[in-house]
Amino acid sequence: MNIVVEFFVVAFKVLWAFVLAAARWLVRPKEKSVAGQVCLITGAGSGLGRLFALEFARRRALLVLWDINTQSNEETAGMVRHIYRDLEAADAAALQAGNGEEEILPHCNLQVFTYTCDVGKRENVYLTAERVRKEVGEVSVLVNNAGVVSGHHLLECPDELIERTMMVNCHAHFWTTKAFLPTMLEINHGHIVTVASSLGLFSTAGVEDYCASKFGVVGFHESLSHELKAAEKDGIKTTLVCPYLVDTGMFRGCRIRKEIEPFLPPLKPDYCVKQAMQAILTDQPMICTPRLMYIVTFMKSILPFEAVVCMYRFLGADKCMYPFIAQRKQATNNNEAKNGI
Repeated sequence: MNIVVEFFVVAFKVLWAFVLAAARWLVRPKEKSVAGQVCLITGAGSGLGRLFALEFARRRALLVLWDINTQSNEETAGMVRHIYRDLEAADAAALQAGNGEEEILPHCNLQVFTYTCDVGKRENVYLTAERVRKEVGEVSVLVNNAGVVSGHHLLECPDELIERTMMVNCHAHFWTTKAFLPTMLEINHGHIVTVASSLGLFSTAGVEDYCASKFGVVGFHESLSHELKAAEKDGIKTTLVCPYLVDTGMFRGCRIRKEIEPFLPPLKPDYCVKQAMQAILTDQPMICTPRLMYIVTFMKSILPFEAVVCMYRFLGADKCMYPFIAQRKQATNNNEAKNGI
């Protein structure tokens, strides 16, 4: 094809992509079904991971829950089973009423499986993944959600905690994806969800290890998405989730300028997950919550660094993590005092 003609074809496709993106804002796309599909969620024992599990359970997915904390993971599984029982009761009532318009999945197909897994350890991930394949089947939806934060300034942070943050928040995505992507490629079907953070798009002071891990996983996700497109595996979808500060307690104490805080409060976990679920089920490539994060990311890309610093200082975002770090340090000192260290 003549390069001039190809240029205009590409230009048209770019413009059409803008039109489609605008249409998504105006007309809500139809959500796809995940009923009966195996959905694996890391970090499912608490926070966003637990909420993702409950949302997928309501949509009749078969759940595989990974967490390092066995007890909290089982608690999530109990909540999922309760949802399954409610679905079974609703199905039975619909059958009794003679309502056969919608397909009703047998309750025996709705199962939840729990595995204790430290995703920061490569061999643990691969061994657990092999167990999942043997005991459950192939994974269709992979939600990489597990995350940790050290809560220390760089020069006060032990090297072990820095490595731990990078392993769990970034490297684990490599291991889980390598474990489950091959089958997705064979059948050209699947969905990989990367739960990152707005701190993977722009940074702040005091959380260098966390920001580095989230920037890393955003890069991993974008490169993986391009690789799937280059291989023309359009049946495998990817969604990057980048929420603003979520009120899960992970960053308890984090504060921006008090005059600004009412306009940009921490996100409610339920709201964050519902927005992410809508993006996942409509095959949206990326979701930033709230939408203001798109603007902040764009401004960071075009403004001079000193202008970004001025904006951070005005918002109180330059030292927003300092109260959180101070609380973490105080809690650590209290624990050491209690243990007689």
